[in-house]
Amino acid sequence: MASTGERILIVESDPDISDLVGRQALQPLGYQLTLAGEAGAAIKSAVQNPPDLILANLNLPGLSGKDLITALTSQGIRAPLVVIAEKGQEQSVIQSFRLGAVDVILWPARDAEVVQVVERALQQTHETRVRLQLDRQLEAINQELQRKVHELTAILSIGKAVTSTTDPRRLFKLIVEGAMQVAESETSWLMIRDENTRAFLLTAHRNLPESWAKKINQPLDDGISSLVAVSAETLSIHGGPLEKFKVASLGRSAAVVPIKVQSEVIGLLIVVRKADREIDKVAQSLLEAVADYASISLVNARLFRVVEQNAEAAKVNEKQRLTMLESLRESIREEIQVSMYPLDALLSGKSGALTAEQEQALKTIQSSLQRLSRSGEKTVVPRAAKKGNG
Repeated sequence: MASTGERILIVESDPDISDLVGRQALQPLGYQLTLAGEAGAAIKSAVQNPPDLILANLNLPGLSGKDLITALTSQGIRAPLVVIAEKGQEQSVIQSFRLGAVDVILWPARDAEVVQVVERALQQTHETRVRLQLDRQLEAINQELQRKVHELTAILSIGKAVTSTTDPRRLFKLIVEGAMQVAESETSWLMIRDENTRAFLLTAHRNLPESWAKKINQPLDDGISSLVAVSAETLSIHGGPLEKFKVASLGRSAAVVPIKVQSEVIGLLIVVRKADREIDKVAQSLLEAVADYASISLVNARLFRVVEQNAEAAKVNEKQRLTMLESLRESIREEIQVSMYPLDALLSGKSGALTAEQEQALKTIQSSLQRLSRSGEKTVVPRAAKKGNG
């Protein structure tokens, strides 16, 4: 295996062994070598410049090779360690493996044997690094997936709320909270255009300072929303350019998303991050999805108000119709009563004798008027009674 410049720390007090292992066997292959004659110097070198591999003799002055393994582990040095031992030290080698050594060079050894052990140990190092890199990549992917799930959950909650509730306060609260989640911001607020004054009023918010929050249901000048109200395009701004606007007092990064019905801006959704980290295109797209839900909720609220107004108007019209019918019934009854008096007088003979034909004609008229009076009572009175029961 060709060297890629790996750093190898050789801990050896015998200069002959150091020369054979280092200068003769490893240096020609391109390895970067560091020599240490005793354990203390080896620990200091490994802490200051962590090696890719450590070769350490078990027979060191002062601290032994086994003590060196324990000391390196306590210092957080994770480089694999190969021990150099003489034949007859098998028991010490086994103890070294238990402490964390990965391989052994039994001395005396040839150049090829040294290189073989080193390459085998470094191969394990490479595999460990690849595995750790894959683990980090997997962790990053998992975190990104969790973030996406979190964002989509927030948007789904808003979507469900839009279709399941007509309470504007709850809707606006969910919209503001959803915007904070998808933008990973600390502050958010919602401004809705007043239909009469055409001004944008602070309708809902999260984490606004008291001096801003007291503007609820009033116009709020944050310095940047008015730009989006005119352009009808999403605006993301951070760092130095943001400092000229009032909103810079809340954070270092901000975005304003218009809430539109077709091309008309009816609201503004604002998020602010404390960190100087741009609200990128992905976050903007998610915020625009939240704004679309806000638009749907506002349109639904308007339609609901229209339906309520129409229903109320229908109730008023029905009441007026019944009143007119009742008035007409009373008028008809009065007219019938007025007409009955002269008929009764004629039929009684007080106004003179009647021929049989005249009397029959008057009785026919009298019967018709009586039927008309009874018919009016049957058709109008039950309606009035039904209304009273309601």
